[in-house]
Amino acid sequence: MNRRELLRLAASAAVSAAVGSAKPAGRLPLAVSTLGCPKWDWNTIVKNTSSWGFAALELRGILNELDLPKCAEFSGTRLKGTLQDLAAADLRISDLGASAQMHEPDPAKRAKHMDEARRFIDLAHAMHAPYVRVFPNQFLPGEDHKVTIARIAEGLHELGQYAKPAGVTIIVESHGEFRRAEDIVPILTGAKSKNVAFLWDAHHTCIEGEKPSDTYRDLGKYIRHTHLKDSRPLPGKTKEDRRYVLTGAGDIPVKETVNVLARAGYKGYYCFEWEKRWHPEIEEPEVAFPHYAKTMRQYLAEAGGKPAA
Repeated sequence: MNRRELLRLAASAAVSAAVGSAKPAGRLPLAVSTLGCPKWDWNTIVKNTSSWGFAALELRGILNELDLPKCAEFSGTRLKGTLQDLAAADLRISDLGASAQMHEPDPAKRAKHMDEARRFIDLAHAMHAPYVRVFPNQFLPGEDHKVTIARIAEGLHELGQYAKPAGVTIIVESHGEFRRAEDIVPILTGAKSKNVAFLWDAHHTCIEGEKPSDTYRDLGKYIRHTHLKDSRPLPGKTKEDRRYVLTGAGDIPVKETVNVLARAGYKGYYCFEWEKRWHPEIEEPEVAFPHYAKTMRQYLAEAGGKPAA
């Protein structure tokens, strides 16, 4: 399906999706990534997450398909029904998670990453999703960091220009080797686009030693979405070797992060990124998802968080 066909389909589905295009009233702004339930089909995802009180879904693959535009549920005539499923369940889409990496210097590989991001932008428009996530992602051995940062910023600017008429914003995640505010700020300022913003994966910045208040101080004006999860270090290993644990059972300051965001008036979703797809040994989504929702209700109540408007 090309872009023109997607835009035409989106227009025809607008009425049926109208209910799902606004944040669900009366629910706290909790989202959950489908990364955490790789064995669930679409109907199970919608049914379970809605019943546990989530307001939004972050789409990061369905079953074995990570390339979202190729998912049957989001293709052709089935898209209209999918949007109706979301509206009926009082859910919306917080964002689409692409795997596009902006650091790639090889022209052919870079073209593939940029094409993926553009396809996700087209789908986000059709699904009334405000954001598409991309990765920064690495510094190249022997290359001046300023050169890498400039390449990433250039790619983000190009995608921001493409996303603007679709009403979509590109959000670049604190990920890979770009986990510190000092490295992330230059790529955001260098992008020079109102359609480029920041996805704060607080787990990554905290592991790097940044306090939530410091990260927010430097990047708060760019934050549109968050990834939250907890973990514990594995004895005798590096700082990267950790086990994901249920929210509140680890040493990641999730509650402190929520306090910082809520008290600053953050308007986005608090999204649970439970990496079950990459770490099958961690708890099942039937345990981790409702536990997160319950814990976050407590955190937000204590921080003065309010239901999504």
